[in-house]
Amino acid sequence: MEPPSAFSENYVFSNVPNARSAVLGVYDRLSGLQAYGSRLSLMYPYDSDEMVGVLNGAAPDNSSRDLSRYNLQATNAQLAGPFEQLYAGVERANICIKNIPTMDLYSNGAASEQLELKRLYGEALTLRAQFYFELIRNWGDIPAPFEPAADQVELTLPKVDRDTIYTRLIADLKTAQELLPWRTEASNDERITKGAAKALRARLALYRAGFSLRRNNRMERTGDYLSFYQIARDECYELMQHREQHTLNPSFQAVFKEGIDAYTLDPHGEILFEVAMGRETDSNLGYYDGPRFYVPGNTSLLGNGQIRIIPAYFYAFDSLDTRRDVTCAPYYNDPDYSKKVQPLLNMTSGKFRSDWINPRLSSAIQATGLNWPLIRFSDVLLMFAEAENELQNGPSNDAIMALQEVRMRAYDGNGAMIGDIPNTKEDFFTALVQERYLEFGGEGIRKYDLIRWNLIDQKIQAVREVLTKMKNKVAPYDQLPQYMYYKPTEQEVVWGNSLYEASPAIAPEGFIRVNWMAALTDGWITNVAQLFRANHSELFPIPQTAIDANPNLTQDYGY
Repeated sequence: MEPPSAFSENYVFSNVPNARSAVLGVYDRLSGLQAYGSRLSLMYPYDSDEMVGVLNGAAPDNSSRDLSRYNLQATNAQLAGPFEQLYAGVERANICIKNIPTMDLYSNGAASEQLELKRLYGEALTLRAQFYFELIRNWGDIPAPFEPAADQVELTLPKVDRDTIYTRLIADLKTAQELLPWRTEASNDERITKGAAKALRARLALYRAGFSLRRNNRMERTGDYLSFYQIARDECYELMQHREQHTLNPSFQAVFKEGIDAYTLDPHGEILFEVAMGRETDSNLGYYDGPRFYVPGNTSLLGNGQIRIIPAYFYAFDSLDTRRDVTCAPYYNDPDYSKKVQPLLNMTSGKFRSDWINPRLSSAIQATGLNWPLIRFSDVLLMFAEAENELQNGPSNDAIMALQEVRMRAYDGNGAMIGDIPNTKEDFFTALVQERYLEFGGEGIRKYDLIRWNLIDQKIQAVREVLTKMKNKVAPYDQLPQYMYYKPTEQEVVWGNSLYEASPAIAPEGFIRVNWMAALTDGWITNVAQLFRANHSELFPIPQTAIDANPNLTQDYGY
């Protein structure tokens, strides 16, 4: 029977407004709690050496706690939803990619219609690349349909090697960027433009060049990896020549406080690609992860505060680095909006914080609607620097300047504070690893960076070692304060003693004491990425529901 509410593909792709609606439906699969509104942004990237996920008790729960501790089973409650939603995005994109270029208006319509349809086609190609990228970096080799399900002879597909998929996506993104307008050539909205496709192509090329866990249970990269560094370098270089389209916001804080947290698009185009969310729908950013808060008329403390700063990460920042107090939020908010400092181990991720949301939240619902930034221009600069360093067997002047530009912004333009940038390949790479650590905290990037560099096991071990030295007051951490003193204010936290010197014996008058280094325990240290196993935990198990549904799908990596 013909369902009375159905629309055929021929009808949907018969005019520009309907085709646009179809592509907006592809965008929709990026949002919501099973995608970048929660799971892909706030759960999947942790634990790393910057922040840790749910720490309310250590008992296994086959859900988000086991995800953070790398104690995963194929039946984990957080796996199936995102896996299925990403493939739903692929399916929707495939339908648009099949139909839009064959529309009569695509070739014979008015110039404005052809321009819009080409843009829509480019958007669909870019969106499909993003869905597949997320699937690959979390699950490795996966089934990879590139045509709509209705056109496939067989729906129970086997896994495809990730390099084959990456190669196809990188080619697609080359096509997409030629169809898409620059940011200033289009309406000022959250849709994909040329810069987003170029930046995503550079990112995929770096991941294709990097290490990944193979089905032989070894971290490997292919012998042709330098050719993909070249793609990344060239895409980033071209973006760097178009500063009228995308460049750094002069203020690191403004990217988040005056931009994302104020529901405002960055005027400098620093965020090249962000996931659009509806206010008080689609996204739990700032509720799940940031400092806890109150809303008018509600007497209960709201927010989960579930992404915690590792103390070693807080102290990796220089005291004058402006990124520290944006990335790390050591307080919660009282009903009168004054800030109450928490013990060190309760410090939360800070870029998406509810007390920065403007206009203020007015209800107790968890959905904030904050957008999720996928790629910022600082990433373009640092990807360029990384690729140049690899290709030139050491940093070029351009690579040094790119790293320096990111660091200069971090110190509010104070060139005296940026320090010397190394000029040997190994030392420059080490500096780059550190700069990305400080720049992208809480943005879901660090864990995946460490995996593609094959450094995640090393960095997890290293951060536990630093934490142990901090707890045992071993130099150079022997003078860190055991306690901090503060005054609650509505604005910035007012400290009564130095964050970098031993606590005073007597509390300053009028200040409140909280545990700082005194709160650190062996159990907390052990909890960080507790059950991570090299050559296993770098990827997730395929959800059991998918294994059950597809007899050609296998479980790998020791799961």
